[in-house]
Amino acid sequence: MEFGVFILAQQRGYHQTSHQVIHNSIEQTVAAEQAGFNTAWYAEHHFNNYSLSPSPLMMVAHMAAKTKSIRLGTAVCILPLYHPARFLAEVGFVDTVSNGRLELGVGSGYQEFEFERFGVKIAESGEIFNEFLDIIPKGLTQKIFEYGGKFLQVPPSSIAVRCVQDPMPPLWITSGNPVTLSRGVREGHNLFVTALLNGTEAITELRGRMDKVAQENGKDLDEDVKFGFLRCAFASDKPAEVDAYLDNARFQRRISESLKFRRAQSDDGYMVKEVPSPTDPTFEQMRKNLPVGSVNQVIDKMLEEISILRPKHIAVQTQLGDVDQKTMLKQIELWGERIIPAIRKEIGQDVLTAA
Repeated sequence: MEFGVFILAQQRGYHQTSHQVIHNSIEQTVAAEQAGFNTAWYAEHHFNNYSLSPSPLMMVAHMAAKTKSIRLGTAVCILPLYHPARFLAEVGFVDTVSNGRLELGVGSGYQEFEFERFGVKIAESGEIFNEFLDIIPKGLTQKIFEYGGKFLQVPPSSIAVRCVQDPMPPLWITSGNPVTLSRGVREGHNLFVTALLNGTEAITELRGRMDKVAQENGKDLDEDVKFGFLRCAFASDKPAEVDAYLDNARFQRRISESLKFRRAQSDDGYMVKEVPSPTDPTFEQMRKNLPVGSVNQVIDKMLEEISILRPKHIAVQTQLGDVDQKTMLKQIELWGERIIPAIRKEIGQDVLTAA
């Protein structure tokens, strides 16, 4: 079982500066490597406080110089907002400076606010994304490649700085679209999924949908498909710390939904207002749904969720809203010292027992 940290780099208000947010992300990555996490993942968003990470590839390149072994991933590059030639060139460069530690997560995006400012129609994002999935293996594995699609055209070209990983970095596809996930399964790519702030019922449904996708493409989900699970989780014996984390998780959900459904409000055109929603989960619901609470409670809940979903990778959301940095650095250390080893030990015992 692999574990990662997912760093969203949010700014909940002007009491946080952009400098502080980014440097908190850097510190969390270093702490995650020291704690024994396998991977650090970085988001991509633009033009508002939902996430201050405009280029996950730049973040990977920066963190490659500050770390030695932890793998560094994009979660995700919003492909319709890129020019394919520049994207491929930067992927080759980043895999090189990281000495082959790049995990390449890609997605089609969902915030129309961002697309408008890049001059891209969000209605065309799915088709553009699929053309990128044609181009990426060509550009990263062939000496000379070309492509002519409806939206993307590349004349015969060669990426100068080649990837260290052979034949290319692992490609992770994030999507709620079964057609897109099916393509990922057929082509042997990794998948990234989430149940948001929902509980075991949603995780059971998610497992069923993924099983269906795998079976329809002639694959066994457990044997043939590597997929990761993004999850909010937090361990503490102090109820106030747990509540603060849950409050930030709910903040993330509120801002994300307001941007997705075009109801975001802002007094200054930048800082998105946090507006309660009728569909907001209560803290009690979130405590029931999520792996939060004491160390043992978190371990037990994670093991329950793993037994249902059976992912190969779990990415824990660490950087949310204005969560206290000292508390989060201690949290990352706690996962490395107690939670991850306990989960791995239990899973290993289960495997031996089953054998």
